[in-house]
Amino acid sequence: MEDSLPLNPDTMDQGSISSGIAVVACMAMALSYVLVLYAPTFILRLPPPLSLETYMIRRFACASISTAASLVACVFLLPMKRSWNASSIFRVYGIRHDHLWQAVVFPLLLTSLLYSGCFVSKLLFLLTARKQEESNGEGDSLTSGFSHGFLERISSLTSNVLAWRNYVVAPLTEELVFRACMIPLLLCGGFSKYTIVFLSPIFFSLAHVNHLLELYYDQRISFSRAVMSVGLQLGYTVIFGYYASFLFIRTGHLAAPIAAHVFCNVMGLPLISSTRGKVKYPHLEQKAPLHQIPSKLICHIRERIKFWHFLGDLVPSWRRLGYN
Repeated sequence: MEDSLPLNPDTMDQGSISSGIAVVACMAMALSYVLVLYAPTFILRLPPPLSLETYMIRRFACASISTAASLVACVFLLPMKRSWNASSIFRVYGIRHDHLWQAVVFPLLLTSLLYSGCFVSKLLFLLTARKQEESNGEGDSLTSGFSHGFLERISSLTSNVLAWRNYVVAPLTEELVFRACMIPLLLCGGFSKYTIVFLSPIFFSLAHVNHLLELYYDQRISFSRAVMSVGLQLGYTVIFGYYASFLFIRTGHLAAPIAAHVFCNVMGLPLISSTRGKVKYPHLEQKAPLHQIPSKLICHIRERIKFWHFLGDLVPSWRRLGYN
């Protein structure tokens, strides 16, 4: 694996930390990221929030405090030279401006391969719906309805607290803690790049175990259903953690996993679609023609093959671009 590491020998001392300290520090960061979310209720004894917005704003503040604490802790744990300056610290965390557009565009192109089947399915459905609308003399209603719905969705996202969580706060804070902080620690702890790619997502999955308790105690979902739901989420987060860790080590850029994280949150799980196609507009709901099903399945199979084929080539190492 020819990679551009987020650590630079010019910013690091010759010594390193022990592997045990690195693992314990990562576990502490993962647990603190989760436990601090419950601080307003169990430590500060604040009254229960009266609205979803208040509840999420509290969580945003808690996640921000935990992330800041992890970043500060890393400054003292990592064997950086004592002539600290902002640029060298940011560089260790993968916060850089060089090759920024490549760090965003290339991972997005690679990640989009996983969803090419979804894109083709939606395109086929829209084309079929368009033909049906034209045969009914309503050819412009589909285009206008889609355009109106798209603009309406964009405007609603700016005031949607859940959108801020999924597309801003969660990707930024999670990638800062679980990639920018933990991967440099594990590297200095003597772990190989391959080990880190498969080890760090375990800490990432720990930050989602609390959802089991929330589903079971707060939402009163049966324990078996809660385990199945959280198990699926944990499996997805571990797989994504492998990918995000690879992107961070490969590029040395925090922007790469953040871009992939936001994109995956927008798209959701890349599931194989069923024979029913649905969109937001009831007048467009219809059954997908059977002759389109083989092409959809082929696209879903090809997208996985393309993803693994281009995994090492589409995301370049900055050493190949003259960065050392």
